[in-house]
Amino acid sequence: MLVWDGEGAIGRWRGRRGELTAECQGFRGTLAARVVICRPRDPEAKGLVERLHDYLERSFLPGRVFASPADFNGQLAGFLVRANTRQHRVLGCRPADRIEADRAAMIALPPVAPVTGWRRSARLPRDHYVRLDANDYSVHPSAIGRRIEITADLARVRVCCGGQVIASHERAWAKHQTITDPAHLAAARALRRDRLEVIRPAAEPAVEIRQLADYDAALGIDGGAA
Repeated sequence: MLVWDGEGAIGRWRGRRGELTAECQGFRGTLAARVVICRPRDPEAKGLVERLHDYLERSFLPGRVFASPADFNGQLAGFLVRANTRQHRVLGCRPADRIEADRAAMIALPPVAPVTGWRRSARLPRDHYVRLDANDYSVHPSAIGRRIEITADLARVRVCCGGQVIASHERAWAKHQTITDPAHLAAARALRRDRLEVIRPAAEPAVEIRQLADYDAALGIDGGAA
């Protein structure tokens, strides 16, 4: 059983029943698991989810500095190793002593891993950037106007076109950031320069400058008359 506290990517309550997203249904079905979405205004159920968060905020976060998400996960893994070997007053034992019993009661994982991450298909716009989670990531401009596949996980954002990877960026967790690959920027400048050379002629065309006497002759005016 997987328990979530009303996260939009998982599902929501509609009327009197929980409604899962299509992606969550596929994930749940592959694992043969049940998904429970906490009811709105249900502090007892929400407490099951928030209790661990509260413990980490009070015991793990104070006094620590993190250089990146990977650094955060590394420090958290080391902290949990020590925390799970401490005697727990409510359990009456160490959490590490319960792990083997929990694993023995679990069913085996499926032979095919469930689909995870974020993915969608779109046509690359003229500015050759794609948006994911309020951040913009550059794509090679050679794919402008073509159909692309965007995939992302917790670490990277990738863009494919015609079966080839045309962009790969480390995922940014800050908001409203623009992540640009220098190679994409150079290619865009080259394409823009080549297009301007096609539109604009290389040299100014020669224009004949006529003499004023030619106009006088055409109009029958004798410029030498007194």
